[in-house]
Amino acid sequence: MSEAGAADRAAGRVADPAATGRPPARRASHVWADGLLVPADTPLLTATDRGFQVGDGVFETIRVCEGRILELPLHAERLRASAAALGIPLPDEIETTLRVAIAELLAADALVGPRVEVSVRVTVTRGPVEGRDLLPPTDVRPTMVVQAWPVARPSPELLTRGLHLAISTVRRDPNSPLAAVKTTSRAEFVYARLEARRRGADDALFLTIDGHLAEATSASVFIVKDGELATPALECGILVGTTREWLLRWAPRVGLRAREGWIAPDELFAADEALLASSVAGVLPVTRVDERPIGTGQPGRWTLRARAAREALACGER
Repeated sequence: MSEAGAADRAAGRVADPAATGRPPARRASHVWADGLLVPADTPLLTATDRGFQVGDGVFETIRVCEGRILELPLHAERLRASAAALGIPLPDEIETTLRVAIAELLAADALVGPRVEVSVRVTVTRGPVEGRDLLPPTDVRPTMVVQAWPVARPSPELLTRGLHLAISTVRRDPNSPLAAVKTTSRAEFVYARLEARRRGADDALFLTIDGHLAEATSASVFIVKDGELATPALECGILVGTTREWLLRWAPRVGLRAREGWIAPDELFAADEALLASSVAGVLPVTRVDERPIGTGQPGRWTLRARAAREALACGER
């Protein structure tokens, strides 16, 4: 059992009936592409698009609950930063563009209503380029595509069992200038997810090249120990997650010390609790890593409290 990440999939926030115990959500009918709303099966990219050819692009995944786009300014800023790292130009009004695109897409597919949750993916590639050179020309027009999928809430069984992770053989290099860039080049993440599946786990956990915790394939990792909520520092070569940032602000408000730092696997295995945090899945408990239980082997009280608070925020309850 086990896209946008094992946390998303295993949480039942993508159409995976094996993860949710429920029928898969219906397929999306439309996509938004460069300002046009078109049927989802419309051919959009040419064979010369750099995103198809060499994975030359960036993306963001955004949660929408009952028509409410969660933390759009943060996602727009992160998309802008990723694109800037690769020299892909974005319009100055990218946040407005995304807001309009998402609204049009949700309306076209009737994805606004009570208890309707949606995962939105924004993909920006450098665009079509004739020729084989890795170095792109400077006058390329980027391609932007926005997709939306209805997603199901995680099953009670999953929240009771918790996620099982496997430490990947793939290592993250904190010194890489691309470590914190959310690119469409995801081969390492696919490889890690395949590893996890072969080992019967829900997701893979990356370590840095010197053996410290980094992140899961599409989620930040946290541990709780003796009143402290700890997560790998950005210097560990991880992405700046919106839910990660929220958790670091939430912890002091509820009496937990928040810490970012270098965390060894031994600290994970000695923790009282562990959890994953991502934009669409929210907060999910981790109860086993490499077949070893974390804490009691059951979802911890701080994890469940954090999940409840995050879900309340996402659904506009506070």
